[in-house]
Amino acid sequence: MTSKLKTVLLNIHNAAKTARRTAKDITLVAVSKTQSSDAITPILDQGQRVFGENKVQEAAEKWPRLREKYTDVKLHLIGPLQSNKVRQAIQLFDVIETIDRIKLARAIARISAEENKSVPCYIQINIGRENQKTGIAPDEADNFITLCRDELKLPVQGLMCIPPAEEDSKAYFTLMKEIAGRNGLGKLSMGMSDDYQDAILCGATSVRVGTAIFGAREPKE
Repeated sequence: MTSKLKTVLLNIHNAAKTARRTAKDITLVAVSKTQSSDAITPILDQGQRVFGENKVQEAAEKWPRLREKYTDVKLHLIGPLQSNKVRQAIQLFDVIETIDRIKLARAIARISAEENKSVPCYIQINIGRENQKTGIAPDEADNFITLCRDELKLPVQGLMCIPPAEEDSKAYFTLMKEIAGRNGLGKLSMGMSDDYQDAILCGATSVRVGTAIFGAREPKE
């Protein structure tokens, strides 16, 4: 096992222990966006089976072939989903973490019925109310969750967030746990390479880690 992946798994174990939880209750989502199949394969060979991708098209180009060999992979969509990509996303992904608007929720409900496939969903919360980020505002979350679950019958399992950069994430993680708790949701996708240990201390059930596993991505030209 590479030292990077081993270190992340050890950190998850230690953070869970500090929080009086078990690491088995926390899913590591290895963020493989922009990574080539050649870069992903060694991580697969070490036993990692849950991966996150930001773009439907990129995932469609990489994962069908990888899944021919690694048949038990679980793929999470962790980036924005365009309405015209919903059908492809439902066919390709095992979890959609980024439901962030009513139009998208309705499209997922309709196309899921047409495809006869129920894909577990997370609601993305714009926990820092940042204009440049997508997601439901915290004070609108309860009504949106109710709409998705009760009216559209979507299999909403949890919440996802990306806290503001350069700020202490713990307060935002704590608010996420409060929103999930009062809505009876058991899953919290929060925490990335810089703050996944804090997220675990605050109740995360999955952490999305890319750089700490694969190394820093090369800057775009």
